[in-house]
Amino acid sequence: MNAAERPGTDGCAEECVRPVPSWHALSVHEVLERLQTDQTSGLSEDAARQRVEHSGLNVLREPAAEPMWRRLVRQFQELVIQILLFAALLAALMGEYLNSVAILGIVVLNGLLGFLQEESAQRALLALQKLSLPMARVYRDGRLQSLPAAVLVPGDLLELEAGEHIPADCRLVQTHGLLLQESALTGEATTVEKNASAILLPAVALAERQTMVYLGTTVVSGRGQGVVVTTGMQTELGRIANLLQTAVVELTPLQKQLAALGRILSLACLGPVLLMFCVHMLRGADLLQTVMLSVSLAVAAVPEGLPAVVTLTLALGVHRMVRRHVLIRRLPGAETLGAVTVICSDKTGTLTRNEMTVRVLITGDAEFTVTGSGYVPQGDILKRGAGQETDEGLGQRVQPEHEPDLKLLLQTGVTCNNAVLSATGDFGETWQVIGDPTEGALLIAAMKAGLYSHPGPGRRLLEIPFDSDRKIMSVVQQDTAGEVMMYTKGAPEIVLGLSSTETRNGQLYPLTEQRRAEILGHNERLAEKACRVLGMAVRSLPVEAHDPPLRTVQEAELVFLGLVGMIDPAREEAAGSIHACHRAGIRVLMITGDQPRTALAVARELGIADEAASVITGSRLDSLSEEQLRKAIRDCTVYARVSAEHKLRLVRALKANGEVVAMTGDGVNDAPALQAADIGIAMGLKGTDVSREAADMVLMDDNFASIVNAVEEGRGIFENIRRSVHFLLSGNSSELLLMLFAACFGWPPPLAALQILWINLITDDWGSVFCCMDFCWHR
Repeated sequence: MNAAERPGTDGCAEECVRPVPSWHALSVHEVLERLQTDQTSGLSEDAARQRVEHSGLNVLREPAAEPMWRRLVRQFQELVIQILLFAALLAALMGEYLNSVAILGIVVLNGLLGFLQEESAQRALLALQKLSLPMARVYRDGRLQSLPAAVLVPGDLLELEAGEHIPADCRLVQTHGLLLQESALTGEATTVEKNASAILLPAVALAERQTMVYLGTTVVSGRGQGVVVTTGMQTELGRIANLLQTAVVELTPLQKQLAALGRILSLACLGPVLLMFCVHMLRGADLLQTVMLSVSLAVAAVPEGLPAVVTLTLALGVHRMVRRHVLIRRLPGAETLGAVTVICSDKTGTLTRNEMTVRVLITGDAEFTVTGSGYVPQGDILKRGAGQETDEGLGQRVQPEHEPDLKLLLQTGVTCNNAVLSATGDFGETWQVIGDPTEGALLIAAMKAGLYSHPGPGRRLLEIPFDSDRKIMSVVQQDTAGEVMMYTKGAPEIVLGLSSTETRNGQLYPLTEQRRAEILGHNERLAEKACRVLGMAVRSLPVEAHDPPLRTVQEAELVFLGLVGMIDPAREEAAGSIHACHRAGIRVLMITGDQPRTALAVARELGIADEAASVITGSRLDSLSEEQLRKAIRDCTVYARVSAEHKLRLVRALKANGEVVAMTGDGVNDAPALQAADIGIAMGLKGTDVSREAADMVLMDDNFASIVNAVEEGRGIFENIRRSVHFLLSGNSSELLLMLFAACFGWPPPLAALQILWINLITDDWGSVFCCMDFCWHR
């Protein structure tokens, strides 16, 4: 079919780019027909050109930056400042230029200090653009071309391979062992298998859409083809960008209290000023002098040093927080921490390490615990029930050389594996997994046993990749001695069903029905603890199997080796931090895109939920009204399978209940809720650019415990500001009473406006500043 004959060139561009809410539920044929795309040759250049005119470029809209002058003006919008500005203007109109300049000097100095301390304007959408891959491999006119991702349009046919970033939202057409890492978008720690031929309901959650790949996610392994269905702001990432753009920035608790203080002061000031003005005018005093006396009284009533003291206190608090691995991006956020009543935390990467870790190994006649967590090859293999217990009470340390079943189990995990470990850091003290995190966890476990090397010994002859139908993966390898073995891993029930024997203490035994039931019981026990469980098996093949008949080798008559249980482990410090939050009267909620059973298991381990607690899922949230949600959120502490919109809705419900909300997170899907919360807290090391730019505060060590330290500092800042207000008001009230009594008794004004400013500057303002600094530095 030539380009002129292919669909998509007959002026249907507008119809083809119209958004469809449930692309994942349509069949491949329906998608191609709706987008009028040829499955083998893609769009023609003419069709693509027409569609880009209707759909626009595949880019995220950049928000209009707030002008510098507007950020400066914002520093002078507090009522206390406006009272002083009015007094300065009135003094200037009356010819008292020295008084006017003195008042303006203090106001401008405070405004500049706040302006210089603030971070630059919001750049969250600019960070979102960094997730877009600049180039994509696309079929145009039947030829595979490398084109800028910005020119992609709905209907473009893309080639996808391991290591590539997805440049637009696509409906998959073909998949071959395609695995994606979507944690930044959905919050799920493990890789997600994709299947172009899966049949899905329209209402299926984002994290379960096997037929779709999304902008900003990454291909871990396998390959596939996908047809672009949405671009730019119509993508899932674009929807998050819209949520960020429409989020309303609210005042912090401190700003609200200072505004309330300004209103109280204005009312308290107005009465005495009017009283004195009336008394003097009734006595026939000069109008100019009476007005200046009124200005003096107003100046005496207003603690003009308060904004500067507040800014300095916040700045000193921010400096201290940096030393405790907390970076405050917006100055008022430092105090907001002290008022927090609820912390909404993402699970993956925040409460957990986002590093799959093998915890349990089960062979034919033994069970082993693997210590250590994350991608750090430090830990031991402990055999349970071996008699001598360790200090941890988990079992006796063993050497794999003395446990043949354990050794073969770990070797199978290494051989049937496509991931690679790479040492990072200046001294190679940290490790990075390149590939599937699950396979990386198997390599780390083998390293702890001293059994991993890359490249491993032997020669790979064949790989039968994992797919959703078989749920297993096999590798045929010939070792240095010439022996040919098949190594298989996958879903335990599938691997067990393909096995006829098992190994116990190096000997082969037939798999009876009783043993199969016992093994499946172990599998269920580990699954209830939110472990991801893999079964391992091997089979010896004849040496001549590496000839052409190799591809006819069947995954059958396997020797079952055992089970491997792994989990994304909770951070060691998280449980203690959550307990400290509870002691401080702060509720902790877990809000995640992961599976409900996994979320609840981690929540119980950390003390967020008790044994009787239940989970509210995203689908349940959709069925709740706002009033029902506000009631449910008072009791439930765990929310699973939630989207970015759900997180935003939960934050708003908490705020509607009168809570001061802190939201933590590290993924793209957390950004709208981070921005909507009273204080958004992002992870600095593993967080995405989007989450960091949307947050008010960044944890530079990704340590949940640092939040507790920050809350402590925030409460100290609030207490310090409260003391400063008391100090300032006590001094200014005495000046106010002095001026009022003098006016009432007909005495001459004891102080001029300039003298009052000087007294306040030397005694009140600098005194409170020094007291503030002394208190801050000695905390």
